[in-house]
Amino acid sequence: MPMDINIQLSDDDLQFFVKGMHDVQASVKDESADTIIAAAQKLLDETRSAHVPPFIAERIGSVESMIAMSRDVGFNLPADDRKRVLAALAYLADPNDAIPDNVPVLGFLDDAIMIELCRQDLRFEIEAYDDFCAWRADEARARGIDPEKLMAQRADWADARAAEAITLMRRRRKESYASGAWKPTLFKVS
Repeated sequence: MPMDINIQLSDDDLQFFVKGMHDVQASVKDESADTIIAAAQKLLDETRSAHVPPFIAERIGSVESMIAMSRDVGFNLPADDRKRVLAALAYLADPNDAIPDNVPVLGFLDDAIMIELCRQDLRFEIEAYDDFCAWRADEARARGIDPEKLMAQRADWADARAAEAITLMRRRRKESYASGAWKPTLFKVS
């Protein structure tokens, strides 16, 4: 029989995780990004091969996005943003964090909490990366090539997004005049 448990963490409780994050950041400041990413990938692989509760498995998937974002040369995450993502991955990759990962059922509970905090803190980076990946896949499909082989850059994506915004703005303006009703315009370009 499954059991539901809801946990509400106070600001003081959350500070425990923030302190843990800062401690891990200090301990891995000399580690290379590749080492941190490899350790996070190892955690990801371990959780896939172990039996973890669904509430943990749901959140562990976000680690995959953070790893991909860190590795993606095309997305070229700016250095400061990359440091934030790597800091999150460093905490998650520590097997001896608040609850050691080898504790049955609960070993990844603190990781799930930290992932949730990281998802909230990194939501804009994650959304931007998801948008970039969707654009790159669409662009590759339009060109008839494998998305992995498309050497599109974040700058190309930004240019495409700007062009889409301009096109949308013009279409909305045109559609607002389509009813045939007269609408006063302050600006008329001849």
